[in-house]
Amino acid sequence: MNIQHRYYNCILLLLICLRSADIYSMDIKQNINWPQFMSQQDMIWERLPEYWYDSAYLGNGRLGLMIYKEPNKNYIRLETGNCDVHDHRAKRDVFGIPRLLTGHFALHPKGEIISGKMRLDLWNAEASTEITTTKGIIHLQTFVHADDMIIVVKATTEGDEHDFRWEWIAAEANSPRYLLFKSKGKTNKIPEGYKLNPSPTNSKENEINLSIQELLAGGETTVGWQETKTSPQERILWINLTHTYPQSTSKKICKAEIRQAIRKGYAALQNAHRQWWNSYYPASFISLPDAKKENFYWIQMYKLASATRGDRALIDNTGPWLSETPWPNAWWNLNVQLTYWALNASDHLDLAASLENALYNHIDQLRLNIPAAYRHNSLGIGVASNLECMTTTVGIPGKGKAQVGLLPWACHNLWLIYRHKMDDEVLRNKLFPLLKGAINYYLHFIQKGEDGKYHLPETYSPEYGVTEDCNFDLALLYWGCQTLLESAQRLQIQDPLISTWKDVLDNLTPYPMDENGLLIGKDTPYAFSHRHYSHLLSIYPLYLINKEQPNNTRLIEKSLAFWQSKPKALLGYSCTGASSISSAIGKGNEALSYLNKLFGKFLSSTTMYKESGPVIETPLSGAQCIHDMLIQSWGGKLRIFPALPDVWKDVCFSGLRTEGAFKVSANRKNGKTLFIHIKSLAGEPCIVTTDIVNPIFKGKRAFTVQTTNNGTYQIDLKKGEEVFIYPQGQIPDFIISPIPPVSKNHFGLKNVQTNT
Repeated sequence: MNIQHRYYNCILLLLICLRSADIYSMDIKQNINWPQFMSQQDMIWERLPEYWYDSAYLGNGRLGLMIYKEPNKNYIRLETGNCDVHDHRAKRDVFGIPRLLTGHFALHPKGEIISGKMRLDLWNAEASTEITTTKGIIHLQTFVHADDMIIVVKATTEGDEHDFRWEWIAAEANSPRYLLFKSKGKTNKIPEGYKLNPSPTNSKENEINLSIQELLAGGETTVGWQETKTSPQERILWINLTHTYPQSTSKKICKAEIRQAIRKGYAALQNAHRQWWNSYYPASFISLPDAKKENFYWIQMYKLASATRGDRALIDNTGPWLSETPWPNAWWNLNVQLTYWALNASDHLDLAASLENALYNHIDQLRLNIPAAYRHNSLGIGVASNLECMTTTVGIPGKGKAQVGLLPWACHNLWLIYRHKMDDEVLRNKLFPLLKGAINYYLHFIQKGEDGKYHLPETYSPEYGVTEDCNFDLALLYWGCQTLLESAQRLQIQDPLISTWKDVLDNLTPYPMDENGLLIGKDTPYAFSHRHYSHLLSIYPLYLINKEQPNNTRLIEKSLAFWQSKPKALLGYSCTGASSISSAIGKGNEALSYLNKLFGKFLSSTTMYKESGPVIETPLSGAQCIHDMLIQSWGGKLRIFPALPDVWKDVCFSGLRTEGAFKVSANRKNGKTLFIHIKSLAGEPCIVTTDIVNPIFKGKRAFTVQTTNNGTYQIDLKKGEEVFIYPQGQIPDFIISPIPPVSKNHFGLKNVQTNT
């Protein structure tokens, strides 16, 4: 009997060990050939582009380069840019403190240009260009170094093109808005007395050519370049652009950067550059059954890392690819906010630090942006700023066109970054005091009416008009007070304004609405077409009005439909906003339909945004539209595949980051979710909504799982732990691999234009 008992114990122990081994062997595996996968996303030009919207573009968060053929001329244009280069005049507007153009290099071939082609290798962030002329062929291999402030152009020639020449053509260093108005003959729109900066001076020191642009308000920009020859058929052009203010030390820095790059050598620089980019992309992964949307998504990931880094420039309206444009600054009434959203879920929060630094490091400037009477406790930002957040003074509510909500909305971006990291020190020392100062400005002006509710005097709803109880501002005021209260409770801060914030939340007037949904404000209906969704901010991205509240899905549907029913002024970000709002209520087909409207009319052949002047934010928000279809985490809940369109049967993603600091992977085949993997990075409550019926939850220990309605489960997942979720009776392979593409390389410039 004892022998039999021991036998059964051994069998039981073996089964337990096998079960444990099965659990411990679980792991998310990536079957991704990254170079091959990314090559399918590359932009390919079958003919040479001739305009900003169609050109190849490269950047490192400070320096930028665009490559295209100069229209109606026989040369290739390499347009340079540096995000740091801007004017420093006393007037705080787009004529006083704008970004400034630098200029371009002209590649003059010996022969006449017959044809050409290009490819932008996203995996390595390098552009290859082939220019065929009547005298031979010129091959260019170009990159803007990921870390070093150097642009490298290697030229290899065939035939008689070894004698092609480079020419530097400096740009006029005056406001791009001035240049635009001047070129269009609209001189009446140029401020009277606008003084022009002096022309640059050119010189050569040893082998380095220099173009020095001094500014009337102080500071200077130096463009330096040197060419080296490795053989009769191979030449390398080394370029640096440096801006300094108020010191005039740019020439010294510029020369040092060029000399350092040449000492390192082409091979070493290229290797280090490629290593940075090859480690950047795998932070997360998305693959879609729609090859064009997949191409689009990965180009936005490339664009973001080209436009900013954590220790470099805030992304303004053009990033490092400035052009003659009416928008030569950072715009805070929508543009900056849209630009940064996609960095959260894609787990590129290191890049998002450029927004954090721009705001957290310029508190004194945010105070100066407020009228003097309120600076003792309030902060703000105007519509257009330089990269140090310097703007015109924020208006006073009740006195004209006061745009008060711009800094609170930017604070929501900072809140999202915090929620994806869960770094309470940042919340305590930076975000909490900044948000408090932004909300304080509202508190100076709210008043209780006869109805016992707090009301706002007239403020401006971007970009519609002035109204009392503006929905844009009511939403941000409510969100701000709510967030300050939640933060104070989390951090155990006994702030003297806690009772005020509670009072506002309890007594703030309801959002003005009618039978068509949300109004612009009190007694201000949505009467004419309006590209901005400022009046719908409480729906998205704030989610103050959401589908989990009784009867609010219908309100959201009505508000969205009525906004879109007046199409005259709707533009690209009207499409992306409508897409994300549709995703917020789980309508994936509508979300995709709205996103599709971005393509073609508003999206260039290289995914740049086509509007009244070159800007880049809207396609970047299109990447967030894709995130919103795949995963949402507002309200403390992880929603997996919450808004997939019916045509997306096979979808997978890996390493997407959510609020609460979770890393999530999931795979879906034939319209069924095969598995979900969640890792907790901060130990926040883990609540998951999934369409998996009777899911199994497995990890290194037995989890306590509480079930609520609608496929929602709370898992006692602790910091550092992982959980695997999959259907009962099925143990998937937990492999993430790309969806086989039906087509590839949709973007670039084709000889035959395809339907969009």
